[in-house]
Amino acid sequence: MKNKLLYIEDDKEIGAWVSEDLTRRGYLVTWLTSGDGAANYMEGIDLAILDIMLPGLDGFSIGQRLKKEHPETPILMLSARTSIDDKLQGLHFADDYVTKPFHPDELAARVEVLLRRFGKISVQHLQLSHLSIYLDQNRIVDTRSNNEIILTAKQFQIFTYLLRHPNQILTKEQIFEAIWETPYMAGDKTLMVHIRHLREKIEENPSDPQIIETIRGIGYRVKQ
Repeated sequence: MKNKLLYIEDDKEIGAWVSEDLTRRGYLVTWLTSGDGAANYMEGIDLAILDIMLPGLDGFSIGQRLKKEHPETPILMLSARTSIDDKLQGLHFADDYVTKPFHPDELAARVEVLLRRFGKISVQHLQLSHLSIYLDQNRIVDTRSNNEIILTAKQFQIFTYLLRHPNQILTKEQIFEAIWETPYMAGDKTLMVHIRHLREKIEENPSDPQIIETIRGIGYRVKQ
């Protein structure tokens, strides 16, 4: 089950690429170009992303109203305003504040952190090829034999990191720094070795991997 996001942004160019990027990352996105009637779209929403500069009511007013009516739903504010007063005003009710311009990876990371903080991560079980993956139990079962596949801690972290970014090409640097939390050094083979051993456990044919794809010269991707 995918997490549902409400995204309010009147700039059509920004709105299009942000909503497309978040959709590609596995979210269900409802994109509105104004805050009019936003409350009518909140049913089942796991997180709201609001731009501040909107036609009609601004993001501050809309966000305060939504937070009052749905205190259990995290709100992330987006703004080109960088003054501390604007940030403090936003954080008075919102749960995070991102200034423009921003990298899509940063926004996606902030979204994931808020969803986890509020207990909104809804995907706990995935079926991928012959794998039955139970994220809440740190367990993977081969449905062909019904045997559990035992991964090392690092192998499981790498695999679940890829799963949390479905259909997205992740660079070696991104994966390494997310898992090891240290800067990636060019030429380091650590990640490649872990991926090879991971494939030996989860792929039907490790020499022709279908689950973890290698994107030559860039990194890896899991298609879902």
